[in-house]
Amino acid sequence: MADCNHDCSSCGENCSTRDKKSLLKKPHEMSDIKKVIAVVSGKGGVGKSMTCALLAAAAQNSGKVTAVMDADITGPSIPRMFGVTERAMGSDNGILPVVTEGGVQVMSMNVLLENEAEPVVWRGSLISGTVLQFWTDVIWSGVDIMFIDMPPGTGDVPLTVFQSIPVDGIVVVTTPQDLVGMIVQKAVNMAQMMNIPILGIVENMSYIKCPDCGRKISVFGESNVDAIAMEYGIPNVAKLPIDQSLTKAADNGKIEEVENNYLTDFFNKIAKKIKA
Repeated sequence: MADCNHDCSSCGENCSTRDKKSLLKKPHEMSDIKKVIAVVSGKGGVGKSMTCALLAAAAQNSGKVTAVMDADITGPSIPRMFGVTERAMGSDNGILPVVTEGGVQVMSMNVLLENEAEPVVWRGSLISGTVLQFWTDVIWSGVDIMFIDMPPGTGDVPLTVFQSIPVDGIVVVTTPQDLVGMIVQKAVNMAQMMNIPILGIVENMSYIKCPDCGRKISVFGESNVDAIAMEYGIPNVAKLPIDQSLTKAADNGKIEEVENNYLTDFFNKIAKKIKA
């Protein structure tokens, strides 16, 4: 590009001068992480963190050693969903993630704060640097698959993660509304710009099942997720219903104990795709 300043760390362009491998940061020398999946959305409020938590629970239940890096620094919700209340501990070697009752390793801003309700009022560069420290300074032990719960949008943190961490694939979360579908396309386009494969799309709040007749009711209108997936050649689609049992489990820190994890089959498909 004519106006290139040769600082790839602040640029999302996929130009010929970019050396992607040179931008990658090594994890902590004592960490062992085999595969990384980022869970993204074009906007907030679509159930991205819920999707990430369900995927992690499905992975752990399948026998994978699983971790969740909560990269949503200003709006962390992963610890609450997993019932994590203790603070992260450190050693002479580095920071140790908190481990849930089901065995999932978790690192989040909320496990570092004395008071989880304390707001994180930071500028973008400091937030991005903290996310990067979750990768470089935390000791992740024998992890088969790590999920990164990304903040919504296509700003500083997604750019930092995609350039600095060897992400094997992306799961995009959406809801049925046309406006949200348009915003999701931005996330899809960013993934393609960064040359990271999109493993699948999860449409949250896709329908509600009538308790009397079992008919699926499209509360927010007819879904267009299949059309979006076909347009971009995305192989896997999952549709999450509005289910009070999921909300209750998340609110009570019991996401690992949900009887019906709707994303189990979806996880198996994307795990197979990245050979996890």
